[in-house]
Amino acid sequence: MSRPSTPRLLAGSATALIAILTTGAAAATTPPVTDADVLRVEHEFGVTEIDGVPKRVVSIGLTEQDALLALGVEPVAVTEWYGGFDYATWPWAIDELGGAEPEVLTAPDGFDYERIASLAPDLIIGTNAGIDEESYALLSAIAPTVAQPSGSPPYFGPWDDQTLLIGAAVGQPDEARQLVDEVRGRFADAAAAHPEFSDVPAVFLQNAFYDGNAIAYQDGLSTAFLTDLGFVIPSEIDEFVEDTAAQAFIPLEQLSVLDAAEVLIWATENDGDRAALEEEPVYLGLQPVREGRQVFTGGLLSGAIYFTSVLSLPYVLETLVPALADTLAGDGPVTVEVPTTVG
Repeated sequence: MSRPSTPRLLAGSATALIAILTTGAAAATTPPVTDADVLRVEHEFGVTEIDGVPKRVVSIGLTEQDALLALGVEPVAVTEWYGGFDYATWPWAIDELGGAEPEVLTAPDGFDYERIASLAPDLIIGTNAGIDEESYALLSAIAPTVAQPSGSPPYFGPWDDQTLLIGAAVGQPDEARQLVDEVRGRFADAAAAHPEFSDVPAVFLQNAFYDGNAIAYQDGLSTAFLTDLGFVIPSEIDEFVEDTAAQAFIPLEQLSVLDAAEVLIWATENDGDRAALEEEPVYLGLQPVREGRQVFTGGLLSGAIYFTSVLSLPYVLETLVPALADTLAGDGPVTVEVPTTVG
C-alpha cells in the first residue's frame, strides 16, 4: 500500500445525525462567556466561533495531534493514520504526550460521528482530515469545527498554515507562530550549513514499485522538506502527474526519467523494500543508483516525512540532512538507521 493513503469520507446526512446529537448535546455545551472570550477562526468553510479556550479537543485528521501536543494541548481523542503506535503518537511526539491517554479514532470509511459526539468535544480539529461541505456541517452540529486552511487542499496542506490555524483555535496564536518560526529557522540554518545542497535535483519516492510504477513527489507536493534545504525537484517528472493533488506515477519502462535527479530519496520502510527495488534491472541501470547517490529512509524517517508536522520535521532534519550530505560526498548509498531515542 502506498503512502500517504487518503481515507474515504462517509457521505452521511444531517437527519441521520439527529439522534446522535440529542444524546450528546448536554455534555457538549459550555457555560456562557463574554464576547472577549470568543475565539474566531477562519478556515476553508467560513468562520468558526469557539467559546473560551477549549478543554476537550478531538483531532479527527491524520497528523493534527502533533501540532496540538507541541502547543501543550492534550486531546481527548486522536486519529490513527498508520504506524500502530500507542495513542497514535509517533516517537518524535511521545515526550509531548506525557501522561495523556487519548482515545484513538479510525476513519477508514469516513468519520465516526457517533463516537465523536460521545466524546463531548468543545472543539473538533480537522485541518488534515479531508473535510468537505457535508461532513463539515455534520461535524459542526456536534461541536465547533476547524477544517483545512482557506485555499488549502483537504489533505496535506502546508504544515505551517495548519499549525498557525490550530494555534489560533486553541487560543495560542503567538505560541504557534513561535513554533513555526523555530522550525523554519532550523531549515534555514541547515541549508546555510550545506551549500552543496543548493540547486541539486532530488526526487523523493515511495518505498517500492506499485503495479509497475514508481511513485514520486513533484515540486510542491509534500516536497518542501527538500526545497527548503536548497534542493530542486526536476520538472521532468511532471509529465507523469495526472492530478495536481496526486503523485507522479512513473511506469518502469520510463524510469530513466529519474536520471534527471542527482540524488534519490526512497521512503523504504524495511529491508524488503530495498530488495524489491533491486530486483528490477531498469532500476539498477539508473545513473543515481549506479553512482550510489541514494538515501533509504527506514520506517521512522519515512513516517516523519509523510507527517510533515511541527514535531516530525525536526526529526527529519536530524536524520535526513547528514544522510544527504554523506550521499552527495560520495559515501552513498546511505541507509538511515533507526535511533534508540528520538528527540
